[in-house]
Amino acid sequence: MSKITIRDILKKKGKEKIAMLTCYDYSFARILDDTGIDVVLVGDSLANVVLGLKETRTISFSEMFNHTRAVAQAAENSLVVADMPYVSYQLHPKNAVRYAKKFIKAGADAVKVEWFYGKGNNDCAYVVKDLVAAKIPVMGHIGLTPQTAHLLGGFKVQGKDMQSALNLVAQAKMLQKLGVFSIILECVPYQVARLITAKLKIPTIGIGAGKFCDGQVLVLYDVLGLYKKIHPKFVKMYVDLYRQTQNALHRYVFDVKRSRFPGAKESFSISPDEWAKVRRKMR
Repeated sequence: MSKITIRDILKKKGKEKIAMLTCYDYSFARILDDTGIDVVLVGDSLANVVLGLKETRTISFSEMFNHTRAVAQAAENSLVVADMPYVSYQLHPKNAVRYAKKFIKAGADAVKVEWFYGKGNNDCAYVVKDLVAAKIPVMGHIGLTPQTAHLLGGFKVQGKDMQSALNLVAQAKMLQKLGVFSIILECVPYQVARLITAKLKIPTIGIGAGKFCDGQVLVLYDVLGLYKKIHPKFVKMYVDLYRQTQNALHRYVFDVKRSRFPGAKESFSISPDEWAKVRRKMR
C-alpha cells in the first residue's frame, strides 16, 4: 500500500467514503496505519483525553508538535493531519505559517484550522490564505469549533436555524475558494451537512453531522471506549477497552499481591555452577 496523498483524498469525493480517526501516539498510530484508515488526525482533543485539560485551547504548541512527530513516525500509509492549536494561529494569526511549517517538518502532511473570527483582517480567511500561499495543505473545520466553543454558547449543535445554516454554507464555500482540500463539519444537522457536501467540490468529513458527508471522523479514545468522562450522542463505541483494561489490571494487582507474578516463566536464572561460586564468595 502506498502513502495516501492529498490528491487521493480529493479523488474520493463522491466515489468512496473517507475514514478518519484521531491519534496521539506512535503505538496507536501503527495500529491505525495497518487498518486502512485514510486520514489520521493528531487532534487537539489530546488536551482532554490524554493530558486531562479542560479546554482544547489551553494545549501548547510543543505538546501538539511532539505528539504529531510520534504519530508521523508510525504512519507509513495514512495521511497525517496536525491540528493547529489555538496558540499557533488564533492568538497571533501572523504566526500561523511559522508554526504550520514546524508541523510539516515534524512529519505532518497537512494542518487543520478551525473557523474563527478575529480582529480586523486577522481571521480564519486570513490564516488559510497565508497557509495556502506558503504551499501548506489545509483542512478546514466549521460548525462546532471546540477552541472557541465559549463564543458559540457552549458545546451545542450549530446551524439549527436558517441564518446560522446559511452562515455555515457561506463559510464552507469561502474555505473552498481559499484552497482548503477538505472541511470537517462538526455537530451540524444532517440536512445542512448534506447541502454543504453537495455544494462543494472538495470532501466533507463529518463528526456529528450525519451520513451524507464524504467521510467520518471520531476520537479514537471514544471509539475504543477509553474515555469515559463524556459520551457525545454522535459517538459509536466499538469496544470497551476501559473495562477490559481495568479487568486485566485487577488480575495483575491480584497476582503481584499474592506473589503469583512473576513466575519461573517470567524470571531469569543463573547457572548452578556460577551461583555456587557467588555463594562461596559471599561466605
